Amino acid sequence: MDKYLIVGLGNPGDEYAETRHNTGFMVLDAFAKASNIVFEDKRYGFVAETSLKGRKVFLLKPTTFMNLSGNAVRYWLNKENINQSRLLVVSDDVAIPVGQFRLKASGSNGGHNGLGHIQQLIGQQYARLRMGIGNDYPMGMQIDHVLGKFPADELEKLQPAINLAVDIIKSFVLTGIDITMNQYNKFGKNTHP
Repeated sequence: MDKYLIVGLGNPGDEYAETRHNTGFMVLDAFAKASNIVFEDKRYGFVAETSLKGRKVFLLKPTTFMNLSGNAVRYWLNKENINQSRLLVVSDDVAIPVGQFRLKASGSNGGHNGLGHIQQLIGQQYARLRMGIGNDYPMGMQIDHVLGKFPADELEKLQPAINLAVDIIKSFVLTGIDITMNQYNKFGKNTHP
């Protein structure tokens, strides 16, 4: 049976819940809710399992904290013997406006510490879905911005993107990265009124 690992990046703990840096967790929570599955506390992360048309899907929310996300990703790839081409990492991105996203087959970490650590351990060849959190913050305030909670108006803009992200994960598992990018990236650039 083909296996897939879908990783949502974030920081564990209630104080980080629904912060911009935890957008990856929010996407996986939405996917789990839509699939009626629950996360269990396992090694290096919260893990939920489901299957889509005969493919086994593991959802992982690392509990390693953002800067050490690669430890969890590498462990679960190895533990379940999952090919790296079947890994999708969902992260936040300050370079993309709230409510927009970019899906890529590989590439640099874009200055994201979580993606950076994954890259150190397994290289750049893995798919990533970068969810926009915007960069509307004063100079030098990036950490406060990413660790801040979404205000209601931004959550409203983010929700349609989270809903699409759930569809993107399903499409990635069922059709692969190339078809999924062709199908969904056009929606990621749409600006919402």
